[in-house]
Amino acid sequence: MADIKARVCAAVDARAEELVRISRAIHARPEIGHEEFFAHGLLTDALEREGLKPERGAFGLATAFAARAGTDGPTVAVLCEYDALQDIGHACGHNVIAAAGLGAGLAAATVAPEMRGRLLVLGTPCEEMAPQGKITLAERGALAGVDAAVMVHPADADMVEMDTLASIGVIVTYKGVAAHAAAAPHHGRNALDAAILGYNAVAALRQHIAPDERVLGVLTEVPQKVNVIPDRVVSRWSLRSTTLARAQQLEPRVMACLESGALAAGCEMEVTHLGVTEEVRTNRALTASYVANMEALGRQVGAPVGSSGTVGSTDMGHVSYLVPAIHPLIAVAPPGVKIHEAEFAAAAASAAADRAVIDGAKALAMTIVDYWTDPTLRARAKAEFEADRA
Repeated sequence: MADIKARVCAAVDARAEELVRISRAIHARPEIGHEEFFAHGLLTDALEREGLKPERGAFGLATAFAARAGTDGPTVAVLCEYDALQDIGHACGHNVIAAAGLGAGLAAATVAPEMRGRLLVLGTPCEEMAPQGKITLAERGALAGVDAAVMVHPADADMVEMDTLASIGVIVTYKGVAAHAAAAPHHGRNALDAAILGYNAVAALRQHIAPDERVLGVLTEVPQKVNVIPDRVVSRWSLRSTTLARAQQLEPRVMACLESGALAAGCEMEVTHLGVTEEVRTNRALTASYVANMEALGRQVGAPVGSSGTVGSTDMGHVSYLVPAIHPLIAVAPPGVKIHEAEFAAAAASAAADRAVIDGAKALAMTIVDYWTDPTLRARAKAEFEADRA
């Protein structure tokens, strides 16, 4: 095992310059979800050069891809994200995720046949907004036959997992009646009033929800003419809690607040559900393997959930409901610099981020090797997954 792990680490080192180049190139050309054509091309071209024959535009998503290695044995999927945030670029460091996942996949592929393992390198677009890529891919069968899934996410510390929240997304459209605001305002029903009253009702609700719950909303379509009673306003909402079950309990309370605005303003309210994102169920057996491999590289991986200080929602949660999965954090930014901040976007193209690409690729590749070769690890991972699902 030591020899095999040394070989996959050497395989990463042999590709280190290329992996860092790809990470930096993706960072320099940020693309929002389902528009990541440049990143898709870089990653699939790299896979093609290595003989992995990627399927471009996999599963009907133009910027998804899938590449496979190995012909028999347990299947591990290594997941790559590469979308950016609107206006702020790679402030979540998905360029690091993409390059580290690519490196892990290329390295593990070099030993897959002799390890009697199968590998899936899956390019998953659009993590940052609905409809999220991993959920769509899973619905279309991308994870069929997959036994475990791994990825690594940038942060300001090396941690075993992010404090993830399940989320429910909705679009709320208020419909009123247009009228001249000066000549006959009494003929109208103001959709903007409905939206603002609903927003304020949610603001009052926030005092009475749990400290670990979040309700976030924005107005996405608003009137532009001051002399017309607006008849249409659109808002978008995200409801989050530590588990999907708790988020679902929060939903009717939030919807009642939003509907109160419509009732007060004499308007109608239409709701479009954007789907749900489950919290990540971190597989402890796989995590132990990852931690040991990271420590062999000289990194000390910190304590579990509750202490990372990095909070968010991810479609990797959906994957973790389907197969044993891990979503550890790797340091690219100074302590206290959090994801989705401009300073974090700068850190995602730093020397620390370059090191994270290489170390993340090595740790994931070694964890894949552990899973392929250790039946006890596979049994523990499956048992823990089944227990969590129950």
